[in-house]
Amino acid sequence: MLKFHNTLTNNLEEFQPLDGNDVKMYVCGPTVWSFAHIGNFRTFVFGDVLRRYLKYKGYNLTHVFNLTDVDDRIINEAKKAGKTIDEFTAPFIEAFWEDFDALGLERPEIAPRATQHVAEMIQIIETLLENGRAYESDGSIYYRIAAFPDYGKLSKINFAGNVSGASGRVDTDKYDKENANDFALWKLVDADEPTGWDASFGRGRPGWHIECSAMAIKYLGETFDLHAGGVDLKFPHHENEIAQSEGATGKQFAKVWLHSEHLKVEGETMSKTAGNYFTFRDLIEKGYAATAIRYLLFSVPYHKQLNFTFETLDGAEQTIARLRDFRKRLQEANLPDGINTDLEGKVRGFLADFETAMDDNLNTSVALAALHNLVRETNTAMAHEVACTEDRSLILHIIDKFEAVFGIFGEPQEEILDSEIENLIEERRAARRNRNFARSDEIRDLLSEKGIVLEDTKDGVRWKRK
Repeated sequence: MLKFHNTLTNNLEEFQPLDGNDVKMYVCGPTVWSFAHIGNFRTFVFGDVLRRYLKYKGYNLTHVFNLTDVDDRIINEAKKAGKTIDEFTAPFIEAFWEDFDALGLERPEIAPRATQHVAEMIQIIETLLENGRAYESDGSIYYRIAAFPDYGKLSKINFAGNVSGASGRVDTDKYDKENANDFALWKLVDADEPTGWDASFGRGRPGWHIECSAMAIKYLGETFDLHAGGVDLKFPHHENEIAQSEGATGKQFAKVWLHSEHLKVEGETMSKTAGNYFTFRDLIEKGYAATAIRYLLFSVPYHKQLNFTFETLDGAEQTIARLRDFRKRLQEANLPDGINTDLEGKVRGFLADFETAMDDNLNTSVALAALHNLVRETNTAMAHEVACTEDRSLILHIIDKFEAVFGIFGEPQEEILDSEIENLIEERRAARRNRNFARSDEIRDLLSEKGIVLEDTKDGVRWKRK
């Protein structure tokens, strides 16, 4: 019985889709103004594990994962770079999907971009203006918090006082509003501002919050099963999504809300000024494997804070290596025919432990413990020469079931010899001398796929196995 802790009700609840076996899920994606950092990817890996486990349970899934490609920051950075917002965001969108794939995240069924759904945003805003939940002030359109008595039901914040500025992305008094807590649905743009859209209520651009409401409703309907994202989005973003969506439709927006907790680095909040800010690409450049990063990011249950350290990442690297080595040895072991019924019972029990843990609000740490217990028990049986061929088939099948959710073993790789590595490195040197950087990058990627990390140093190229 799958249960989730629903942020909306603050209860652990049995998950019951609205429409039989079909699940509709929305996960807030990135704002594509830069490369995604490991805190972002903690949330996205959580979304992937959630997605994979819903499929594991046999649900038919429609997963929407948006890209925010217009907001104040994007517009400002594009201006600085002398580019349109499409020109500015394009390389970051491409890089994001590259990182997404490298981490083994499954692509969502639908990945809409905000700029392609402005018409749907305008339609919602028109409805809110008509029913009095929105108003115009100096050319901008605001949501009237006072017209939605349930405001605060997700975040549980008491709005008796002034909470303007409670989050770094709350709209401030830069625009005139009836109430300090009202938020912008549509922002008037200057006459010389190229980033704008025409609407019945005036030329402007959408506020951040209306974007997700429009995309979720378009692809999932006015009410859907699951909405997930980082805990930093709970207020104001998700709170505002509920207010404007339910204010427009009169129906419950999302039935279940899930929020992943913060990632800390060495016990501190990640920031560039503190020097502890890392993108996924930073860690790859340091020689870490994507599977190890993925393992670490979901090793702690999503609803608990994760303290990222390089010591724990090193440990994740070693764990991944041991798991892959275990599978390889099991596949190649010379075992007697037959089955060990005692071992069979134990390994089936470990699969049951895994499912029980995942059913309990995606308790990934306990689920991983079940995998490690399976490895330990099998290693002991092989060491005592009591594991048999049918045991191997069963254990490999169960590993595949773990892998369907965890995504950490990867495909078995052919071993590459040291001499082959040196020959490829020499070919890469020649390519770089000839300024054939495409071939140079191709060789680096090829070696990376084979589990070889190259490090360019002042003393030449060094390599190591992941």
